[in-house]
Amino acid sequence: MERNDAPPATETSSDWLAARIEEPSALGIAAAIIRLVRQGEIASGCRLPTVRDLAVVLHVSPATVSAAWATLRKHGVIEGTGRQGTRVLDAPRMLAPKRFENVVRLWGGSVLDLSLATPDPALLPSLQNAIARAPIDERLNWYQRPSIIPALRDAVAPTWPWQPEAWFVANGGYDGIRLLVASGVVPGEYVAVADPSTPRTLDILELFGARVLPVKTDADGPQAESLRHALKSRPVAFIYEPRSGSRSGSTLSAERHAELAAVLDGTDCLIIEDDGLGDLNLHPGVSLGTVFPDRSVVVRSYSKSHGPDLRTAVMGGAELPIERARLYQQFGAGWTSRMLQGALAWMLTDADTRARVDHARQVYKGRRVQMATLLGERGLNVKPRDGLSLVVPLLSEQQGLLVLASYGIATETGREGSILTHSPVARLGIGQELADPERVADAYAMAARAL
Repeated sequence: MERNDAPPATETSSDWLAARIEEPSALGIAAAIIRLVRQGEIASGCRLPTVRDLAVVLHVSPATVSAAWATLRKHGVIEGTGRQGTRVLDAPRMLAPKRFENVVRLWGGSVLDLSLATPDPALLPSLQNAIARAPIDERLNWYQRPSIIPALRDAVAPTWPWQPEAWFVANGGYDGIRLLVASGVVPGEYVAVADPSTPRTLDILELFGARVLPVKTDADGPQAESLRHALKSRPVAFIYEPRSGSRSGSTLSAERHAELAAVLDGTDCLIIEDDGLGDLNLHPGVSLGTVFPDRSVVVRSYSKSHGPDLRTAVMGGAELPIERARLYQQFGAGWTSRMLQGALAWMLTDADTRARVDHARQVYKGRRVQMATLLGERGLNVKPRDGLSLVVPLLSEQQGLLVLASYGIATETGREGSILTHSPVARLGIGQELADPERVADAYAMAARAL
């Protein structure tokens, strides 16, 4: 390749750029621009021509150039809108779940991290013991790719809200969500999502090009009228947490279940229930799959109840979406370890393990109530509903974070999991046993009043 000693372009014309694009397809345009940026022929901050101007010179439709721009934007090469021109970013970012990364990488060092709803390792069952005692699956180390081993299916079936058409095991709850979205949502299609949601879910939807329709949520679950409004755009899926919402602690009530069922009647969107807390839930909850079994899937994670290194979530529900997810998994891992599936199956049927999970559930309840009581004594009204975190109201998220940082406490605000404008809040993880809960309550009380 000949060396190009010309200074990099700081503004490009349609003719200049078109002359350097060998393949005028969406992917060809995107690849050419990425190459020009990497080779230094296009400078950081360079303004690219409008979609329409470049389409005219390349003799392609504006939709083709728009698709190329979408690819470049997804990979952090450009920013701005295609109609008004776009700008090349200073340093294209690595592809990463940006909301989740903002949570887990914002803080470091020896701070007390209360940003995540993670379980207490001391309350988890012994994975080593489970692996040692679980029966060996007769097809261990075969390259056949099982959807689920029989022992695990038999262990979870009695706990499912209805009799599913199909079963499948993913490498964790978010892997299950990812597989369902990747295999069932075409870029540009709408997906209705309970708001607030989990940052990881929103990152996954963004990665695969879905357009998000927010559904307002309160203590009883997604609001029926908000879902009705979202359904006007004909989303292909509706994703929500049926119990212990990770950003609100909400659990779908029987009354709200009936309201949502009435709204969803006559539609064809896939219903995805993200049951992230699994066996640690205080309440059995209700499921829309009991009304719509032919288009519902529950994704139940066992990470928080039985251990994150199990890397196991069970999916049960309608056959078509689960089969699509299974086929998509063949591009990668292919199946979840039979050893880990067997270990979980043993834990779910072992009396001592069940007692340990029951004990952990009560310990977490006690920690929620203790912290909510301490905050109440300091004038804050915080509901200890369910889950491994509390939501503390603030006057200002920015100032609240600064106050907590002065106490050596890291947390996240409602921004990462919100789609619409949200009330300012801070998260308080209660999964870990706090050495000084009074001091933590003091810090959050101060943060709540900071302006």
